[in-house]
Amino acid sequence: MKCPKCNHTQARGDECRKCGLIFAKYEAFEQRKKERERQLQEKAQAGGARYTGIAVAVLLVVVVSATYYLTRDSGGQEKVARQAKQEEASSVQVAQQSPGTRNDSLNNVVEPQSQAKPLQMVQTPIERARGATVSIETPWGTGSGFFIQKNYIITNKHVVEFDGAHLKKIQDQVQTRRRLLDLERQKLKNLRRRMRQLPEGPSKSQLEIIIAQRQKKLAEILEQQKQGEQRLVALEKELLAPQIKIILSDGVEHYAGYVHTSDRYDLALLALFAHDGIPLKAVPQGQRMHQGDKVFTVGSPVGLRHTVTSGVFSGFRRRGENGPIYLQTDAAINPGNSGGPLIDAKGYVHGVNTMILRDTEGIGFAIPIDKVFEEFGSILQ
Repeated sequence: MKCPKCNHTQARGDECRKCGLIFAKYEAFEQRKKERERQLQEKAQAGGARYTGIAVAVLLVVVVSATYYLTRDSGGQEKVARQAKQEEASSVQVAQQSPGTRNDSLNNVVEPQSQAKPLQMVQTPIERARGATVSIETPWGTGSGFFIQKNYIITNKHVVEFDGAHLKKIQDQVQTRRRLLDLERQKLKNLRRRMRQLPEGPSKSQLEIIIAQRQKKLAEILEQQKQGEQRLVALEKELLAPQIKIILSDGVEHYAGYVHTSDRYDLALLALFAHDGIPLKAVPQGQRMHQGDKVFTVGSPVGLRHTVTSGVFSGFRRRGENGPIYLQTDAAINPGNSGGPLIDAKGYVHGVNTMILRDTEGIGFAIPIDKVFEEFGSILQ
């Protein structure tokens, strides 16, 4: 056997003959050593598991504490924000309200889980008049109008009714141009015949240039004539069943149900049952304007929808000896304003804008609003 201490080899015995190691005691020592190592290893494993459990418990405590703190802080911030918004809405409402005005709620202004009232905004009389004014489009032009009752719109007759004399003028122009074009073709035909008979030289070259220029001019006139013919055909067709488009202040489009026109004044009444408008209020009876009073017009001049202009009332004017009386103003009335309202600073409508003096500035006229009720009183109950 081999000694485990000095590696001496000998026959079996109880002890080493070289170093004197007692084999039984050495084996017992080694056995106890292994047992201690096993116990230490088990204790180490038990201690590691215990440490892991403690670490997990500490981590859970930290997470729960942080969540509670953040949630409590967020709730406090939300509460402070809601209180600030409520105070802001209250202060704005108090600052904007004034006697004699009406507050309209803004759409879609809602505070979730809040007791604050929606933000209120005050409309001026001019803004309310703008909301009651509409743009009108027909196959032959554009104009303006305004709600006189919730389903009726007042405008000018010339906005919705095509002038028969103007149509006759267009027809005559197209027919005259047809004859002139035929004559020009005949002249060119004669010039070509003459050119072929001329000998080569300056006269023939000059005639060639003249013919080329006249042919170019003829092509331009033919294109204009083609467009005029197409416009006349479309106009004659549309006059059979005119489509009168009404465009509200928010851009929504409708078509008039039917039209009533006046025989005495440049007035027309459009029915619109697909929408309930907010009408303008006529000036109370007994209240009349004085020269120099502030006035406003609302309309859609040259395609600029719902434009507001201002000026003063210039006076009452009669057309002819026994003609109708008009309201004169220097507030700008441009093409497209026809049919819009003439209002005062309180939003009362005094007249229907109808015309201006050609080649002048600041001289416009409106039909008094009482004429509207005289003409259409049976409808406007």
